[in-house]
Amino acid sequence: MSPFRSAQVPTPWWTPESHADRRPFLLGRNAIRSGLRGFFAERDFLEVDTATLQVSPGNETHLHAFSTEAIAIDGRKAPLYLHTSPEFAAKKLLVAGEKRIFTFAHVYRNRERGPLHHPEFTMLEWYRVGESYERLMADCTEMLALAAETAKTKHFSFRGIEVDPFAEPERLTLAEAFDRFAGIDLLASITPNGETDRDRLAAALTDAGIRFSDDDSWADLFSKVLVEKVEPNLGQGRATILHEYPISEAALARPSGHDPRVAERFELYACGVELANAFGELTDAGEQRRRFEHEMAEKARIYGERYPIDEDFLDALQAMPDASGAALGFDRLVMLATGATRIDQVMWAPVAEVFE
Repeated sequence: MSPFRSAQVPTPWWTPESHADRRPFLLGRNAIRSGLRGFFAERDFLEVDTATLQVSPGNETHLHAFSTEAIAIDGRKAPLYLHTSPEFAAKKLLVAGEKRIFTFAHVYRNRERGPLHHPEFTMLEWYRVGESYERLMADCTEMLALAAETAKTKHFSFRGIEVDPFAEPERLTLAEAFDRFAGIDLLASITPNGETDRDRLAAALTDAGIRFSDDDSWADLFSKVLVEKVEPNLGQGRATILHEYPISEAALARPSGHDPRVAERFELYACGVELANAFGELTDAGEQRRRFEHEMAEKARIYGERYPIDEDFLDALQAMPDASGAALGFDRLVMLATGATRIDQVMWAPVAEVFE
């Protein structure tokens, strides 16, 4: 280290000493990626590559994008964004006729940096046309075992929590999780048509001794219970598949066939870490527009900004076949499989730290 560098400043990742410490994790990353490519090839998937620059980065309230602009030869300017997910482009490829696709996409999310978050990271996303989202649960189960086999480990560990990656994951609905870990009847605050009752959920939080603010919305209350009471208990001993999210938290997922209050959405957790998010994909363009507009109204209310809606995506959605899709945080999977403790340890060249 330079004698002029403060002891408070971490050693740069590119020093030979730091790289030597990180290299086993990086070699593990390469091996796991190769293994997953083989996994998809054996199942007749086609690897695709989507553009990073998009007219809309995604339309979820709490996702924050990096923005830029395109400049024409004549000097005209138009906004563009680095995508937060390859989802819109991948679904357009399904409309174009592809049946099974996957991509290792670099994606970008602002306001995110920490042991489990990075401004730029790798998302593994895959889609199955004409297949249910339960099939994606099986994919996730097999991928956990494949990552462990490739890394030559029998367990995943993070912050003192261990998981057997070869064990069948527990399947738990959101309603079951809220009841088990918080003593709250979640579905009692959702009407048969999917409308949410903020006051009823607030009363349940009060009874459960969970503090909240008077101006918290139903979604805020839901998130508070999920983060404080539910997520810390997931993925212990074996992975957890948390499924049947409330329809208001469905993002781009279609309603469940057996209960209109919930959606075909699941998340995969291991060692308390969220690894994957999957949907039975919504193909109703009108409903998707309504959800996007609601999310952007919430974003404007909370953060004072909104992102444009990709009209081309909504046009394509009208012709999209029934499909299911999943997005997995590849770097996080590598972390758990290799024993890394920070996400930047499994990245060949992390984003520069610009804030002290």
